[in-house]
Amino acid sequence: MAMDAGEIERMIKSALPDALVTIEDLRGDGDHYACHVVSAAFSGKNRIQQHQMVYKALQGRMGTELHALALQTATPE
Repeated sequence: MAMDAGEIERMIKSALPDALVTIEDLRGDGDHYACHVVSAAFSGKNRIQQHQMVYKALQGRMGTELHALALQTATPE
């Protein structure tokens, strides 16, 4: 079962309330998304740690309900 982009955004914002989340369905199939997340919570963290924070927010759905996520993270400028 595919995940809805709105559900992905809600889950990320639940874990990172200040996050600005932009999601694009790359194939229109609900399985392949590009996601850009900007959050002050990423401050002082390296890229791997930032991505781990987003994956944790998705509560184990990566690789099951969510097949592919091209992820970009950043801190507010």
